Amino acid sequence: MHALIVVAHHDPQSLTHSIALQTAAGLVEAGHTYEVADLAAEGFDPRYTAADHLVHRTRAQPPADVLAEQARIDRADALVLVFPIYWWSMPGLLKGWIDRVFINGWAIDYGPDTSVVKKLRHLNVHLLALGAADDSAFDRHGYAKAMRTQIDYGIFDYCGAQVVTSELLLDSESDQAQVHLKKAKAVGQALFAADAQPSRNRS
Repeated sequence: MHALIVVAHHDPQSLTHSIALQTAAGLVEAGHTYEVADLAAEGFDPRYTAADHLVHRTRAQPPADVLAEQARIDRADALVLVFPIYWWSMPGLLKGWIDRVFINGWAIDYGPDTSVVKKLRHLNVHLLALGAADDSAFDRHGYAKAMRTQIDYGIFDYCGAQVVTSELLLDSESDQAQVHLKKAKAVGQALFAADAQPSRNRS
């Protein structure tokens, strides 16, 4: 089986990148393959332009960079997103990737007189989000629920994709970092386990 690991962080020495690498190591140990999409290093342009809007409204041919990202996902049996939590959500780079890539006609299909058809029902998604705050902050303000409503359901369920793993790796600037690295490797090892069950852990 093959996974696409999408990383949205500008620093290759960051814990975010280390989490992605450990996930990849777990995949390899389990006998699977992977590809890493390093959005920052590859210079992906997250800006949603008039050309992107034309694709959405008229089914115009998507730009080459969007087609390339869709092809990466189409080659994968699972999608893994690894990202830092910025302002209680994903970074603009990753949100722009979703805005431009998960388009009408590919991720969903709908028009003025038709209901939404979810086109990514075949895709399993795994989310690994790193945050510096601890559990108490997320509990006190309801951020964990808000993020899952926005991302797990608002984005992926809307397209029909199943979010199998949704991990908030919190307190990441403390000694919890090593715990999170071990967790990432375990996620990679179990990514394609036949008996894998949806995970909604905080850390």
